[in-house]
Amino acid sequence: MDIDAIHKALANPTRRQILAWLKEPEQHFADQHHPLSLGVCAGMIDRYAGLSQSTMSAHLAVLVKAGLVKSQRVGQWNYFKRDEEVIQAFIDQMQL
Repeated sequence: MDIDAIHKALANPTRRQILAWLKEPEQHFADQHHPLSLGVCAGMIDRYAGLSQSTMSAHLAVLVKAGLVKSQRVGQWNYFKRDEEVIQAFIDQMQL
């Protein structure tokens, strides 16, 4: 776990908002055609945030690099979901 990368990722309010949306994807992305068990399609996150694809891609890359979010490619689509184990380990580390 890269604590510094996680702090950098969490320093941005947009990335914190993405993590919040991904915590309860059924509330925010219920209209996704593929099962939410795959994660949330990057395009859905782009539209929900109202940001450009390139901007959202950069935010998601930071979250993936920090280990807070996992990425899975299915065909031509990229799906993202929280890595709850890493998030919990970070929380545990911060409570020391």
